[in-house]
Amino acid sequence: MNAQAKSHSVVWSAGLVEARLSEAAFVLKRLPEPRILGYFSTWPEIVHSFADKVGQEPRKMRVLPSPQSISRMEETLTWTAGLEPQDGKIVWLRAYGYRWREICRTVGLQRASAHHHWVYGLCLISHRLNNRRINPRLSMQQVIDLARADDPAL
Repeated sequence: MNAQAKSHSVVWSAGLVEARLSEAAFVLKRLPEPRILGYFSTWPEIVHSFADKVGQEPRKMRVLPSPQSISRMEETLTWTAGLEPQDGKIVWLRAYGYRWREICRTVGLQRASAHHHWVYGLCLISHRLNNRRINPRLSMQQVIDLARADDPAL
């Protein structure tokens, strides 16, 4: 079963959307850095002896994400495409774990307003994933209230 078919069998809530966006941000952080083609060293790899390694900090081991988590991340990347640029930016910054203070400085909003845009973005994404049509004339609060009717934990 492909990822698209799986996403339609789940009833998406704002909480599930938030968790999935956070997972996608975590996977993006764990992906290896892209390498520029054409640049390489012809020098052999340096072999360190035990005496060279004494007193050095151990290298951090980088755990690569699984192919399934990369596929889920790729699907998640498209979710914010239909949002207003400011709302999409707030949603992604929050998924990356930025504090509200940093988000407010970046987008130029007060904390309450930034939080309202974030919840609105999550609600719009969940409605879209559940194949519900939202009247574009509805206010942000009305869209959030529609989502709260489905998910009282919001």
